[in-house]
Amino acid sequence: MLDILVQDRRDTAAARRFFRCLLRKTGVVPQVIVTDRLRSYGAAHHEVMPSVEHRQSKYLNNRAENSHQPTRQRERAMKGFRSVGGAQRFLSAFSGISPRFRPCRHRLSAPGHRTEMIIRLVIWDQITGAASQLTAA
Repeated sequence: MLDILVQDRRDTAAARRFFRCLLRKTGVVPQVIVTDRLRSYGAAHHEVMPSVEHRQSKYLNNRAENSHQPTRQRERAMKGFRSVGGAQRFLSAFSGISPRFRPCRHRLSAPGHRTEMIIRLVIWDQITGAASQLTAA
């Protein structure tokens, strides 16, 4: 998955904007694009990147859908976004921070999980300076 772009519409103009945004950010023209079967992606693909192979299948897109499953969970939990821009700002910032507080729980025992979380929270406090603010107050 290359990027998350929150949009209020799923038409051709929105797909065109999304493809252009991806091209601008990565700076490289991809060899293959995999999307779901939404027709607007096909139309935008022909306009923006006609030389790139475009694959549309629900099976090929499964990897992309599963990779941003945590994003969908956060969107569901944080339904109170006032605007698309606010949601985009939150998700772009939060996607870098969130994995710090989500260790691979299925690989850890309960005491190991507690220890790992304590270590991660101490590191987070040192990075953000939260510990120094508490002692100063």
